[in-house]
Amino acid sequence: PGTSTLLNEIYTDLYITEGGSGEVNNEHEVRQIEAASRRPATQETPIKCNDLFKDQSIRTVLTKGVAGIGKTVSVQKFILDWTEGKANQDVLFIFPLPFRELNLMKTEKLSLVNLLHQFFRDTKYLKPIEYHQYKVMFIFDGLDECRLPLDFQNNKRVSDVTQSASVDVLLTNLIQGNLLPSALLWITTRPAAANQIPPDCIDQVTEVRGFSDPQKEEYFRKRIRDQSLAERIITHMKSSRSLYIMCHIPVFCWISATVLERMLGEAEGGEIPKTLTQMFTHFLIFQIKHRSQKYQRKSDVDLDQTREIILALGKLAFQQLEKGNLIFYEEDLRECSIDVREVSVYSGVCTQIFRQESGLHLGKVFSFVHLSVQEFLAALYEFLSFISNNRNVLQQKHSRLFGFSKKGTMSDFLKSAVDKALQSENGHLDLFLRFLLGLSLESNQTLLRGLLIQTENISHSKEEVVEYIKQKIRENPSPEKTISLFHCLNELNDHSLVQEVQKYLNRGGSSDLSGAYLSPDQWSAVAFVMLNSEEELDEFDLRKFQRSEECFLRLLPVVKVSRKITKPDPRLVNWGIFWFTASVSVRPLLVAAQRTRDLLVSLLPHLLTPFHPVVYCWNLRRHGCPRS
Repeated sequence: PGTSTLLNEIYTDLYITEGGSGEVNNEHEVRQIEAASRRPATQETPIKCNDLFKDQSIRTVLTKGVAGIGKTVSVQKFILDWTEGKANQDVLFIFPLPFRELNLMKTEKLSLVNLLHQFFRDTKYLKPIEYHQYKVMFIFDGLDECRLPLDFQNNKRVSDVTQSASVDVLLTNLIQGNLLPSALLWITTRPAAANQIPPDCIDQVTEVRGFSDPQKEEYFRKRIRDQSLAERIITHMKSSRSLYIMCHIPVFCWISATVLERMLGEAEGGEIPKTLTQMFTHFLIFQIKHRSQKYQRKSDVDLDQTREIILALGKLAFQQLEKGNLIFYEEDLRECSIDVREVSVYSGVCTQIFRQESGLHLGKVFSFVHLSVQEFLAALYEFLSFISNNRNVLQQKHSRLFGFSKKGTMSDFLKSAVDKALQSENGHLDLFLRFLLGLSLESNQTLLRGLLIQTENISHSKEEVVEYIKQKIRENPSPEKTISLFHCLNELNDHSLVQEVQKYLNRGGSSDLSGAYLSPDQWSAVAFVMLNSEEELDEFDLRKFQRSEECFLRLLPVVKVSRKITKPDPRLVNWGIFWFTASVSVRPLLVAAQRTRDLLVSLLPHLLTPFHPVVYCWNLRRHGCPRS
C-alpha cells in the first residue's frame, strides 16, 4: 500500500552472519535484538545473501532472524539479482514457496511436479527428468509460519517427483534430500522455530542481524529526501537508546521515519516520541488520519467506525498473540467477528498496519506489518476493554496468557499484568507489558482521545505500579527480567532508580565500582545503564565491581553481551561458575574453574553449548577433565 518504490532504490544491505547453530531461541525477540545491538561485529563473519551458496558443498541453508529483520526482503533481493543476471547464474530455476501459502494446501495430495504446477504455471513445459538435469533452487520463506506437522521421523519416503503425497510429506523428503538431492534449499525462519528442521539436514546456518548503526543512518538518509530533516531524525533516535536499539529492525526504522518525518517537519507538532508506546501510538494515529484524508477527503475521523475497527483488529491481534501466530487466514478473522467480505474496510483504516495478501495459490493471507504492531494493538485492545467495559479480557477462561480472575482497580489490573509477564519463562509478554503500562499514562490516553470511551485518572495508579515494579526488581532473581522491568519503568517515565546510580557512574564511569556498596536493585540499574550506553562493551573485568554474588548476578546481562571476561578472584569461583553457565553468548568465554571434578563434569554440558565455539577452562586437567 502507499507509494511504490523500486527495491534497488531503497535496499540497504543487511548484516548477515554465517556460523552459529540451529538451536531454538525462545527469548522474546526484543531481548534478542537488545543483546545483538551490544554484540561486537568482529565476533561473526559477515556474508552477502548472494554468496550463501558459493561453497559448492552446501545444499541447504537455514537463515534465522527476528520478525521484521529483513529475511523476506533478502529473499526478494536474491531473486531480483538472479533475474537481472547479477548473481547465481548457474541456477536455472528458482521456486519461491512461502510457508504461508503452502499452509493453504495442507489437505491436498499431489506430486512435487503438480505442486510446482499449482504455483508456477510455466513448469508444465518441464519434463520430470529435467528437474534432475538442471540446477534448481527452492526457497521456503517463513518456517515459523508453517502450520504443517513436518514429521521428519514418521513421514513415508518419497524419491520420485511424480509420486503423489501430502504437501507435508513432499517437504520433509525434499529437505532430507530424498527428493531432488541435487537441488539447493534456502529456508528462512524466526529463531523460535529453528529446531523444526533436523540439524543433519542443514549444511549452514546464517543469521540476519538487521541494520548496523551506520546502516540505520543510511536508511534514514535514503528514506527522507530532506537531508537536514533526516539528520534531525537521526539525532533524535540516537538520543533515545531504546528506540535506537529497535532500529536494528528495518520495519521499525520505517515506522520511526513515518512518525518523525511528520512531527519534525511542518505538518505536525507535539511532543516528540521518546518511548516505544509513544512511537506506536503516534504511528497508529497517523495511519488513521492518513486514511481519512486520502479516502474520505476530509480531516475529521469517523470515531465510532474507527473505534469499532481498531477493537476488532486488536481482538484479532490479542487472540493470535496467544496462539503465537503472525499470519492469519479467513477462519481466524471469522473467529473475531470480522466479515471477510468487508476486510478491505479494516485494511483501509490501517492500510500500512493490517495487510491482506493474495497468494499464488487459492486463498488470502492476512498479517500485521510487524509483530510489535500486533503486540501494541493487543495491548490497546486489552486496555480499552478494561476501562470501557470494566472487564479484563485477560481474566477470561479462554485466555492462555493470563489466568487470574480478580477484578479491581487500574493498579490491580496493571500489577497483575506485571506478575504474569514475570511468570513467563521466555519473556514472550515483555513488549506487550511495556505497551500496556505505557498506555496507562494519561499523556498517551490524551493522544488516543476519541478511541477511548473515557479517560482514567491514574496519577495514584502510576505511583503504586512504579513502586510495585521496583519491589519486583529487588526481589527478582532473573537478571534479564529485571532489565525488562527497567524498560517498563521507562515506559512509565520513571527514571528514579537509574538516577540514583548515575551519581556513582558519573564519578568515574563504570571503570571501577569495586568500592561501591549498592543494593540489588541499584546493581540492576547499573546493568541497565551500561546496556543502554553508547560505550562499547568489549571486555568485562569482574575485579572492577563489588565482589559479591548479588552484584555479579545482577550484572549478568552485561556479561552476556561482552566479548571477553577477565578471570575473577579465585575466592569467588565457587559460585561464580554457576553464574557463567547462564551466559550463552560470550565468545571466547574465559572461565577460571577451581571446583571438584564432579561439579565440573556436571557443568561442562552447559558451558560447551553451540553458542560457545571457544571455551577455555583452567585447572581442569588436575581434576581429571579434558581441556576444550
